[in-house]
Amino acid sequence: MSTETKSRRDFLGITAMGVAGAVVIPRLSGRTETRANSKWEIKLGVASYSLREFSRADAIKMILELRTPYVNIKSFHLPYENSPEELAAGRREFEEAGLQIVGGGNNNIIEDTDEHVRMFFEYAKMSGMPLLVIAPKPEILPRIEKFVKQYNIKVAIHNHGPEDKYFPAPRDALKLIKNMDPRVGLCIDIGHTTRTGADVVQEIAEAGNRVLDMHIKDLKDLMVKESQCIVGEGAMPIPEIFAQLQKMKYAGYANLEYEIDKDNPLPGMKQSFAYMRGVLAGLAM
Repeated sequence: MSTETKSRRDFLGITAMGVAGAVVIPRLSGRTETRANSKWEIKLGVASYSLREFSRADAIKMILELRTPYVNIKSFHLPYENSPEELAAGRREFEEAGLQIVGGGNNNIIEDTDEHVRMFFEYAKMSGMPLLVIAPKPEILPRIEKFVKQYNIKVAIHNHGPEDKYFPAPRDALKLIKNMDPRVGLCIDIGHTTRTGADVVQEIAEAGNRVLDMHIKDLKDLMVKESQCIVGEGAMPIPEIFAQLQKMKYAGYANLEYEIDKDNPLPGMKQSFAYMRGVLAGLAM
C-alpha cells in the first residue's frame, strides 16, 4: 500500500469518528442537517445540472432530501427563454421551498456584443442569482467585467478539462483575470482539473480569493472523464481539497455536480453528501 493510499484511509477512519461528534442544526422548515462544528464552515450545495432529467418541482423535492439549502440553478430548471414573470415565478418556487439560490450556470457566453452579454446578466438578476458560472471566449472578458460592475453580479469561469480549448485548468483563466475586478473569478471543477494532469489542491491554493465557486465530483481514475463515481468511492483527494478551502476561508459554495446515474441520481447524491459531511466532521476534530 502506498503512503498516499494509507494516509487517505487513515483520514477516513478519523472522519468516521468525527461524524459521531457532529451536531444537528435546524434547516429547511423543520428538516435537519447534520453538520460538524468547525472554525470555518464549507457550505455544501447542489448544482441542479445533476437533476437535469427532472422537472423543476421534482428537482426541488430531491434537493430537499439532500438536506442542504444551497442550489446553483442550471437553465433546465429556469429556462433563458422564459418571460420575466415566468422567471420570477420559478425563483419563488425555489425560495418558498426554503432553498437559497447561490448562482446559475454553466452559461456559454460566446458573442462579444453588449446585447448578448446583457441577456445573461438580466437573466441572473430576474432569477435571483448573485453569481453566474460562465464558459466565455477569452476576448469577451473585458465586456463581461463591465457588466459585472454594472449589475454587481459575480462571474466564475468554469474550466472544462483537456477538451476546453480556452480554459482546460483553473490557471488558464486565472492568468487572464488576475488584474480584473475581484468579482470576476473561477468556478473550479475538480474533476475536469485533475484530467489536465494538474494538482487540484495546488490549483485551488494558487487561485486564492479568485475561487468564487466549486463543482465537486469524484473519479475512479483522475485522468478519465467516464470514470466518475459517487464522491468518496474514487481517487479524488476530497479531504485535502476541503482542508485547503478551510485554510483559505473560502466563502463560496462547494456544489455537488453529479453527472452520472442521470435517471436515478438521488441515491448516489445522498451517499456523496454523507461522505462530504463526514470529511468535514473529521476536519473539525
